[in-house]
Amino acid sequence: MNFTEKQNFDFNDLIEIMKFLRAPDGCPWDRVQTHESIRSNLIEETYEVVEAIDNKDSSLLKEELGDLLLQVVFHAEMSAEENEFDINDVVNDICKKLVVRHPHVFGDVKAENSEEALRSWDDVKMSTKSQKKQSEAMDSVSKALPSLMRAAKIQKKAAKVGFDWDSVEGPLSKIVEETEELKQAVKNGDEKAQAEELGDLLFSVVNASRFINVDSEKALYDACDKFTERFKALEKLADERNVDVKTASLSQLDSLWDEVK
Repeated sequence: MNFTEKQNFDFNDLIEIMKFLRAPDGCPWDRVQTHESIRSNLIEETYEVVEAIDNKDSSLLKEELGDLLLQVVFHAEMSAEENEFDINDVVNDICKKLVVRHPHVFGDVKAENSEEALRSWDDVKMSTKSQKKQSEAMDSVSKALPSLMRAAKIQKKAAKVGFDWDSVEGPLSKIVEETEELKQAVKNGDEKAQAEELGDLLFSVVNASRFINVDSEKALYDACDKFTERFKALEKLADERNVDVKTASLSQLDSLWDEVK
């Protein structure tokens, strides 16, 4: 097939192009890739999709979804070459999962709202994965997730069996407690305890964010953006005042920071 003359492509074309790129007379780079060598590509493309969503850029979202889809097809093709599975098996399995996980749509289970639908999904998920204990469901949360996101998912699973605070006051008081324990660990110079207490503090912060319906991962993402923008403003103000940021004292920088806030 002469792809250079084609104007409109579909999903099957993408699969065929990927096969062609991996063929002996295809692309030298594509041919030598493995699941492990392009692992980071999958992560990067996923975050670029997220950024397009955050920016509400539909044109960029379309492009980034294509890049992400390429990664899925790439991995499926490599597995097909090893006679493990192909892209059709991937599609088949996700379709089956969607039908099984939605008994409130395709079966006789009733779900009047999104909360009941989610509860139905979780019940079926635990059943199909033969998970009898909630800790098994916690273990199934991917360790490759960003840690704030993983913490929130684990906490939600604990909450499903009633192991949760009554209100946000619980995790807020825990934040104070963990902060004091971190201070003590720092005072003692115990590096292992410092790392442990910092982890406990972050876990408590995620717990608090969950109670006020704030995505902790997104909150930290936004905080990074806010800090960066304020620092840009600080640098601009410093230039206007003929202050060299690299040699300025901390008190000078703090003063500029307070102004741009």
